[in-house]
Amino acid sequence: MIRVMNVISDTNIGGAGRVLLNYLRYADRSRFELLAALPRGSMLQAPLEEAGALAYEVDGIADRSWSRAGMGALKKLFRETRPDLVHTHGCLSGRMAARNCGIPVVYSRHSAFPVPARLRYPPGRWVNKLVNERCADRIIAVSPAARDNLVQGGVSPNKITVVMNGTAPVPQTSEEERAALREELSIPPGAVVFGILARLEDYKGHLYLVEAVRLLMERGREDFTVLAAGTGPFEEELARAVQKAGVGDRLRLLGFRSDVAALLNILDVQLNCSYGTEATSMALLEGMSLGLPSIASDYGGNPWVVEDSRTGLIFPSRDAAALADAMERLTDRPEERQAMGRRARERYENSFTGEAFAKNTESIYLDILKGAK
Repeated sequence: MIRVMNVISDTNIGGAGRVLLNYLRYADRSRFELLAALPRGSMLQAPLEEAGALAYEVDGIADRSWSRAGMGALKKLFRETRPDLVHTHGCLSGRMAARNCGIPVVYSRHSAFPVPARLRYPPGRWVNKLVNERCADRIIAVSPAARDNLVQGGVSPNKITVVMNGTAPVPQTSEEERAALREELSIPPGAVVFGILARLEDYKGHLYLVEAVRLLMERGREDFTVLAAGTGPFEEELARAVQKAGVGDRLRLLGFRSDVAALLNILDVQLNCSYGTEATSMALLEGMSLGLPSIASDYGGNPWVVEDSRTGLIFPSRDAAALADAMERLTDRPEERQAMGRRARERYENSFTGEAFAKNTESIYLDILKGAK
């Protein structure tokens, strides 16, 4: 049995955490014993344990990539648990601790962001290359955009393998359940329902959605509703923006919701407005599993997930007018919307299932361990 220790520093359940949870659901338990190191008090602990991982709480790693205390705590944990391989989701402390203990390391890059000048040019580029290549036997990029991001920072493409995220299909709810939730949320009959399920950070682009909704209302559109679910540090500023723009009747801020699957089931179109960090959106994949078309920005991995004019529409990031136009187009064209949804479901089944993601990830584990012998 191969013991794999996953290390994640997130205190909330974000994209990286959902990727890990989906992997655990489809992991080959006949070959792999799965452990997880996470911050003390993380919201991920209960879901990880429910998914069958043996979870260890670690001090010094909460929402930070590196700290001396975190590295020391992880070294102690690795020596006690003796994993055959460490897989870090970010968390440089985990990679350095594993290297110090002589344990093979896989590092997953879950984000894609504008590479700052200090990493594009020496000496920062050299340091970034050294840290990433020395502290991992293999780097998994969850989209071509994440791979390109690493290469722009000096990392050799030979060190990187692209493994597109995969997810479990979202279960369909009954017509009665969908009608009850629409009534609970006071969605007008016949309204086209758009939804954005994302952590509330400025780079998720919610302010451009506020402006797009304002533009649609200015055009006299009243036949749509936008649901925004999620929490985060941008929550208060977003609420003020919605109030100032006077769009609260059309754009509903739902806060944290535990019924994400139920929410996805009442949407007609899913939205992604990111202009930073988006590598492969798990929310988009989950919507595609239900046959939802998407309107997504052209940032990061979105154009690799959403096929423009086939499974959804791509708009230039930070362009509220283009977003409004795309929303208006899919509001006015139900046949096109439904056709896109069917193709989105097919694309999910062909490219983004949890089974394929787990198999591809485990093949990397086996390849590294074979080379380590």
